[in-house]
Amino acid sequence: MNTSLSRVFVTSVAASGLMLVGAGVASAHVAVDAPGARQGGYAVATFRVPTESDTASTTKLTVTLPNLKSARTEPIAGWTAKVDKNAQGEAVSVTWTANPGNPGVAPGQFQRFALSVGPLPKQDKVSFNAAQTYSDGKVVDWNQPMNADGSEPEHPAPSLTLAASSGGDDDAPAAADDKNDKGTDSTARWLGGTGLALGALGAALGLGSVIRGRRS
Repeated sequence: MNTSLSRVFVTSVAASGLMLVGAGVASAHVAVDAPGARQGGYAVATFRVPTESDTASTTKLTVTLPNLKSARTEPIAGWTAKVDKNAQGEAVSVTWTANPGNPGVAPGQFQRFALSVGPLPKQDKVSFNAAQTYSDGKVVDWNQPMNADGSEPEHPAPSLTLAASSGGDDDAPAAADDKNDKGTDSTARWLGGTGLALGALGAALGLGSVIRGRRS
């Protein structure tokens, strides 16, 4: 059983390696992935940043956000993240910068930057324009839309295709939980009040029995 599982695992890894090799230069650009991302919902967007330079490292990445209510970064050792907001308190961009002493993403390597975002725009596709800064000062802007013929431009903007909204309020689960909590709290208070009333009644009956006993 274990041997069979090991063979399957090795085969899968080998297949994945072949896919990466076959992808070649076509995949060597800043891209974003967010499994299960829906219109109007929340998701974890992961930006994959490869270093294309042969002589310089990636030391900073700035990603433009579509005015989101929430944007939270995941801690990455050796990097500092900063979320910029507008006057309305909406997240408009996030920047990851390599800390002093950290050489950044070296040539031939890549780094993942994860970000919890939402609610996402209620549209079929959303783009996250990005600016990749190298240690030699060069800045590469990943902000080009797809070509009219469907082909990929030289520096495509990282983009997500969003699934249709479920049609319900994304805060509905929280609201339901709050309602349930209130219902539970009300029930607890009712039971507590009933218990106190019964306790008082029992005390009165007990006192009455004592008084009757003394008179007799």
